[in-house]
Amino acid sequence: MSDNKYSTNNNSRFSNNHSLFFICCSLLFVLCYLFFASCSTTNKKPGDIEIKRIMAETMLEQGIRESGLGDFDKALLLLTESKRNSILCDDLSLIIRTCMARGNVLHSLGRTNEAFAEWEQAVDNAVRLNDQELLSVSKIYLLRGNLITEKKTPGEVLSEVTRESANIKKNKLYIAFSWQVIGLAHRALGAYKDAEAAFKKSLDIHAKDDYLDNAAYDWYIIASIRSLSGNTQGAVDALESSIVYDRRIENSWGIAASYRAMGDVYRKMGKQDEAREAYNRARTIYTAIGNEDEAAEMSKRIGS
Repeated sequence: MSDNKYSTNNNSRFSNNHSLFFICCSLLFVLCYLFFASCSTTNKKPGDIEIKRIMAETMLEQGIRESGLGDFDKALLLLTESKRNSILCDDLSLIIRTCMARGNVLHSLGRTNEAFAEWEQAVDNAVRLNDQELLSVSKIYLLRGNLITEKKTPGEVLSEVTRESANIKKNKLYIAFSWQVIGLAHRALGAYKDAEAAFKKSLDIHAKDDYLDNAAYDWYIIASIRSLSGNTQGAVDALESSIVYDRRIENSWGIAASYRAMGDVYRKMGKQDEAREAYNRARTIYTAIGNEDEAAEMSKRIGS
């Protein structure tokens, strides 16, 4: 099964006009919020309401959300606007966080060099900010890129991530992310027991604090670890758990990706009927989404 829960193909069927309309609606919402806030009976000094910063934070959050749902084109538009406003505010923390998110989206779109440029910019700005936690997490984003592209060995990545993760103490999502990268490094080394244990630590944080999309991803990768280790039934069970979380947040793309992976695992088990059923469920969802490429791929696998 594939590493990436969300296909790196151009899976978004939204037009640029649609995405721009979405951004305009988001801007309108923020501006309306600021207008009503400014009409409050509480006296406010000029500058109490920081419009650009609020817009940047809002679009960063929405961009990450769209990326998690597999719509990378829309996510990139949102994150580009978020980064522009972050620069206009000269807010280094916002710039760093937006660079990390933009790097992820660009990598998912296959624009690897641009992705590395964003991650490296995040590291440079974290040095300027002198924030050790953000610096370490920025380095871990970059290390994950190095692991995926094999620019560094899994052993090197594991050693460096373990060292940097010791500096991350406040932000639970960053701690969970560190465990994910540690797990990916262990998986690349063939240490499947350690890999699953690391992702279980990430899952504990995400499930406890209701980060459902992240919990779904944790289970998805646990499924890949189990499949690689030969525990195919355990992989199917993990994918079922991933689907449960994705259903709760109505993440159609995530559900389809899990059914696709489930088909691969069933085929590995020699259960052809179950594999075709899983591929068919994935195809139905991809068709409803409007992703003709993935739907066609599922038809191809059903026929094979």
